[in-house]
Amino acid sequence: MNDLELQRLSAAVGERLKAKSATVTCAESCTGGWIAKVFTDISGSSAWFERGFVTYSNSAKQELVGVSAASLAQYGAVSEAVVREMAQGAQHAAQADYAVSVSGIAGPDGGSAGKPVGTVWFGFAAPDGVVTAKRQQFQGDRESVRRQSVAFALQTLQDDFLAN
Repeated sequence: MNDLELQRLSAAVGERLKAKSATVTCAESCTGGWIAKVFTDISGSSAWFERGFVTYSNSAKQELVGVSAASLAQYGAVSEAVVREMAQGAQHAAQADYAVSVSGIAGPDGGSAGKPVGTVWFGFAAPDGVVTAKRQQFQGDRESVRRQSVAFALQTLQDDFLAN
């Protein structure tokens, strides 16, 4: 997905949030604030984008969005448990209706047999308290994995949480 397509998708997410009078926040690791960037590229996004958290290090995940040290130690930063906690923590800290979180291995280093480069976990928190996690395996170089992660996060937020 190119920059223009990401901008269109972000605008569509924003329109749906605005129609619901709802807000969104994000807690990002491997995307390094890219989701917040595409949200704030949209004029008027302050009506529906509350704030974003770049939680690249484990300590940032703990300090900014309340991820437990136990989850990080047991499951690792790139895990279902951690992205769930990231989404819930961001939603609570920002007092937003929706939250999206992302943690992954963009490469070229950092992969393992169990979590190869391109492994990305996403967390989504909804106003009703439901928190969902999804895992994707992306291909390509670091930029490609990160871009695909941003696109997946926005598309999932739009299709699975804001469709109604």
